[in-house]
Amino acid sequence: MESNRPVRILTVCTGNICRSPVAERLLQAGLDQILPDVFEVRSAGTRALVDEPMQPQSAEIVRTYGGFPDGFLSRQLTAKILRESDLVLTMSSNHRGEVLQLDASLLKRTFTIREFARMLDVVAERGEGAAPTSDPASFWRELPRLAASVRHLALTHEPGENDVVDPFRRAPEVYREMEDQLAPAILTILRFARVTSGA
Repeated sequence: MESNRPVRILTVCTGNICRSPVAERLLQAGLDQILPDVFEVRSAGTRALVDEPMQPQSAEIVRTYGGFPDGFLSRQLTAKILRESDLVLTMSSNHRGEVLQLDASLLKRTFTIREFARMLDVVAERGEGAAPTSDPASFWRELPRLAASVRHLALTHEPGENDVVDPFRRAPEVYREMEDQLAPAILTILRFARVTSGA
């Protein structure tokens, strides 16, 4: 039965070794605390450095927030991976465009992670989508459609505010900038999950 399988969230960046692994492991760790066994969070890259571990600085960020970087290996984004995803969270608007080139049917299930966090704030402010505690998986599978319906209320005047900076082969301060952009979005998603689950 559909509601018996985990809600599949996919995070996407370019190489799948810096940004999307951080989002994957921190979302999984946080969601497991709130709703154990409900979510399966994975990641992939549009031009992945296949089978590489996440970058050491990214692994350190994951540990800082209580996640587990061990055992991660990057993988290439494919149409099959996308078809299996209930929600796709990209690290930039360009990645979102690349996802939709692979599968245009994902239009209302694909967002940049920072954009999605703003949408959840709007959904919460409007008092919509109180999760049915009996079936949180069905609620989360329906959530992308609800988020897409308020996209126009979560627009930013600065398009760059939708993106998370790519720190690959750059200075340590760029990893800190990535953390400063990514962590608030992840925390917003986790806060929404906690509130709507009644946890």
